[in-house]
Amino acid sequence: MENALRLLKGRGFPGKVFITPRADPLDTSGLYSPTSSRRISDETKPNEQVDRSSEEEESRSNPDPGSSANKIKPSTSDSEPKHIEIPRSPMGSRATDSARLMKFTKELSSTNVVLEKLRELAWSGVPPYLRPSVWRLILGYAPPNSDRREGVLARKRLEYLDCVAQYYDIPDTERTNEEITMLRQIAVDCPRTVPDVTFFQQEQVQKSLERILYTWAIRHPASGYVQGINDLATPFMVVFLSEHLEGSIENWKMADLPPEKINNVEADCYWCLTKLLDGMQDHYTFAQPGIQRLVFKLKELVRRIDEPILRHMEEQGLEFLQFAFRWFNCLLIREIPFHLVNRLWDTYLAEGDALPDFLVYIAASFLLTWTDKLQQLEFQDMVMFIQHLPTHTWSDLELEMVLSRAYMWHAMFSSSPSHLVS
Repeated sequence: MENALRLLKGRGFPGKVFITPRADPLDTSGLYSPTSSRRISDETKPNEQVDRSSEEEESRSNPDPGSSANKIKPSTSDSEPKHIEIPRSPMGSRATDSARLMKFTKELSSTNVVLEKLRELAWSGVPPYLRPSVWRLILGYAPPNSDRREGVLARKRLEYLDCVAQYYDIPDTERTNEEITMLRQIAVDCPRTVPDVTFFQQEQVQKSLERILYTWAIRHPASGYVQGINDLATPFMVVFLSEHLEGSIENWKMADLPPEKINNVEADCYWCLTKLLDGMQDHYTFAQPGIQRLVFKLKELVRRIDEPILRHMEEQGLEFLQFAFRWFNCLLIREIPFHLVNRLWDTYLAEGDALPDFLVYIAASFLLTWTDKLQQLEFQDMVMFIQHLPTHTWSDLELEMVLSRAYMWHAMFSSSPSHLVS
């Protein structure tokens, strides 16, 4: 019990989370360890400080987002926690807590930003007005050194415009048949992107998305354009536009911005999308083997956490590929209200190179949110329910509960990866 609480020290999740004994306990020998490879506490004890002497060079344009920011000193006890209660923080949302704001401000005002510390803070949510700067930094797009930052961003934005001129702003006569087909598919998909948010129906927004996606696809021929990547560009667009447009997204008009600002937003979206996908390349290559591996791991993880619901799904003939493939392909963007996506992506980007692994735990937590309902449904109704999950009323609270369960399950199982091997 004390070990588990020590493990979760510093994580003020909203709501309460319980881990209770199952009626039919699983044999977890060799599969469970209370140790964790994730350190997300805002407070670091002196003997847990990470040696920063080898901190990333400020001149590196692609720092490793999966650095030691997420490491914790292993627990030496092998006692298994039976019941953990995490009380709701009286301070409310972590992202708006004044102490956290001060920590963000302190980190961002440093001449050399300590990226591992910034990732720790970002995991629990980033204040909206700081999100553009934080995302650029933790993705490795903007350099940690503040003296170099403006120059690097200016150069990368010009490089993007050169790519657009070279690959996009050309007649079809200079494209191959495959490139013409790909561009037409992108042009069809852009109007379908986040259809329930009117902002994305604006002509200028769709044209910007088209340029970003086509330029990325041409420069990444191993995968090219795959449906679903269009969804992944939308959080970046909203976040970087928020630096120039005020109020509700429903009232934004991208065409009101001067071309220079639109170009900068596009460039930032392009480079941050590139950084994100660099860590998940095999998710979008032929047959998308990376996503298929995640679907398999998700099924095995659900088997360990809640075997009765998995048995019910198997008895009804429901395959995980029928719903989880889309979840991983679009990183759950289509499954939750769009106003919660940026908060979810704070955690995604903070995970860095570890994101594909952690996605399995998020998906398991998301699926098992509906355990009681799914147990009552037969195949056809189950398929319809999963395809139209009732998340439209969700607030930050429900999303934080999903993330908190994912974090705890990762802490319980990640040090014993054999639990995901059939």
